[in-house]
Amino acid sequence: MFRFKKNQLPTADTALKGRATPLEITAPHTVLGSSLTPPYPDGTEQLMVGLGCFWGAEKCFWNLEGIVTTAVGYSAGYTPNPTYEEVCSGMTGHNEVVLVVYQPEKISVEALLKTFWEAHNPTQGMRQGNDQGTQYRSGIYYFTDEQQQLAENTKHRYQAALEQQKGGGMEITTEIIPASTFYFAEAYHQQYLAKNPNGYCGLGGLGVCL
Repeated sequence: MFRFKKNQLPTADTALKGRATPLEITAPHTVLGSSLTPPYPDGTEQLMVGLGCFWGAEKCFWNLEGIVTTAVGYSAGYTPNPTYEEVCSGMTGHNEVVLVVYQPEKISVEALLKTFWEAHNPTQGMRQGNDQGTQYRSGIYYFTDEQQQLAENTKHRYQAALEQQKGGGMEITTEIIPASTFYFAEAYHQQYLAKNPNGYCGLGGLGVCL
């Protein structure tokens, strides 16, 4: 049905055209009971990250102190309102991402980024473990200048920790770019591992602490 390019991002001209109508998400967060969709409570902030298959990635965040809600979806590509099948085709440019809505007085950006770096292998390019494709790339998508600065700072620190503990030859490939439109993934993907405790999770960290 689609041309599949596992490790090559499409351009805006070659990406699938998508559709104008977004998915309708109505159910609350399976674990937290909060709304997945905006408006979010006053005083909350958002961070978006990609660290492989979003099923396991989302689980890394929903039980942290100060998290209001989490949701999985697609971002950092071109195709408006893509389907999961379209994202997996490699022809949307999107990454599988987790949107984290948090209370900054209860959890810091640095604590969120510590979870991000330690939960996956950020040196694998267009893959994470056995999952291969552009939608599995490592990425931090920031909403504020503070988030950008801390993302870059922790990247340098984690690279230094990798070199110290693992030796040379492991270069971080994480993209750090401004957050773009977040498209909610289909309802069955939301909090998938809470609904399916024995479901697939391909995430694996390197055992290196930030």
